[in-house]
Amino acid sequence: MKTILITGAAGDVGTHLRRELAGKYALKVSDLRSLKKINKKEKFMRADISKFSDALRITKGVDAIVHLGGYSVEGPWLAILNANIVGCHNMFEAAHRNGVKRILFPTSNHATGFYRRDHTIDHRVYPKPDGRYGVSKVFGEALGSLYADKYGMQVFCIRIGNVNPVPIDKRRLAIWISPRDLAQLVTIGIEHPDIHFEIVYGVSRNKRSWYDNSNAYRLGYQPQDDAESYAKEVMAREKPGGDPTAEMYQGGIFTVAEEVLNPAPLPKKKRKK
Repeated sequence: MKTILITGAAGDVGTHLRRELAGKYALKVSDLRSLKKINKKEKFMRADISKFSDALRITKGVDAIVHLGGYSVEGPWLAILNANIVGCHNMFEAAHRNGVKRILFPTSNHATGFYRRDHTIDHRVYPKPDGRYGVSKVFGEALGSLYADKYGMQVFCIRIGNVNPVPIDKRRLAIWISPRDLAQLVTIGIEHPDIHFEIVYGVSRNKRSWYDNSNAYRLGYQPQDDAESYAKEVMAREKPGGDPTAEMYQGGIFTVAEEVLNPAPLPKKKRKK
């Protein structure tokens, strides 16, 4: 059984993925925060990936890395810099030094968020990030390309749309991916024998998708879900209007927001009395 490291394991995506991959791989899971529930078969390691020593420690003895760790929304530059730029470089370099050949980098739809919604794009388009967070994901993709070409690593980039049991609004009818479809993509990234450097979109087979995901299908991806199954109920609760710029571009509110509420803030430290 292969040993897989999942960083950012306490987040929503990491939690879904841990559940879907349980029993299929030996999971080492890491985060700066504590995990609410830990499977007895998982090995948890607390780490701050902005510290190279931590990245080096957690990447030892694994067969592949799913690097979810980082700041997951648009936010302050310093937070994104430390988590998504410094932290991402630390993970790739630590993997290289520890002889870990395969790394999966779940990038984001926000790396291409300034493409219009009436355009269908594939993995070969020029990046058009919709914010500082998107820029950090473009950086991670470029870093993965460098480590693949220069050091012979096998890098699989997944431009994730939105992972949820069900799509929650109109925009997500285009970019949604179910947890089981994501787990299938991750499994391809871990197991496919011919990975050098690949970019695919992390979306289910959505009727309204903005993405030509033929590169994922070429590698064997066969998504089981379609957001259209939930379209009627989603559209019934969708509020009319909204910012016209956000409605025009694939990145949605990220195209106009300076910050988005962090869904996974660190716990506040208690003051000493």
